[in-house]
Amino acid sequence: MWSLPPSDSVLHLLSLVAVAAQGMTAALAAGRRSMDWLGVCFLGCITALGGGTLRDLFLGHYPLAWVAHPIYLALAGGAAFLTILIAQLVHRLKVAFIVLDAIGLVVFTMAGCDIAWQTNAALPIVIVSGMVTGCAGGVLRDVLCNDVPLLFRSELYATVSVATGLFYATAFGLKLNAELWTILTFVLGVSFRLLAVRYKWEMPKFVFTEGEER
Repeated sequence: MWSLPPSDSVLHLLSLVAVAAQGMTAALAAGRRSMDWLGVCFLGCITALGGGTLRDLFLGHYPLAWVAHPIYLALAGGAAFLTILIAQLVHRLKVAFIVLDAIGLVVFTMAGCDIAWQTNAALPIVIVSGMVTGCAGGVLRDVLCNDVPLLFRSELYATVSVATGLFYATAFGLKLNAELWTILTFVLGVSFRLLAVRYKWEMPKFVFTEGEER
């Protein structure tokens, strides 16, 4: 009932784009903290591959993605280094950061769902695996840069990941083409995240304050 599309060429291509995108977001964040070049590349690898590493550890999925495919390390570090060289050409770094992070969030969520499905995990585990893969790398990036993680800021972030995972995992029962469904999920997920930022969509907040002492 809860079948997912098998790993397809579109998802693989988007995953490469997402690794590069997350490496670039790390470089932009590191630049704001005046890190040296090696630190920028290191942070790029942690950001791009941290979520997938945690997912694989939780699922017992070995070898780790970057161990099985070292090209991911080169791509993440290379994208971070390239960003150092072209940063002066990017006039709207904040916009670039948000767009690249949205791409990474959505694609890594889909990839995480796909890996969990291949291990025959139940639907809730599939969704959580997607969320961990999509969100954890960005959290590590922000924590190492001493920033408040995007996950904990006002606009929808983890919610976008969960919605993307649910859409990707459940609606494939419509028997659509796998590559087409991947593209559709990507477009909807990125659009959802960018609209949430643009219009400041938020989840209800829990505010608790102790009553004044009498």
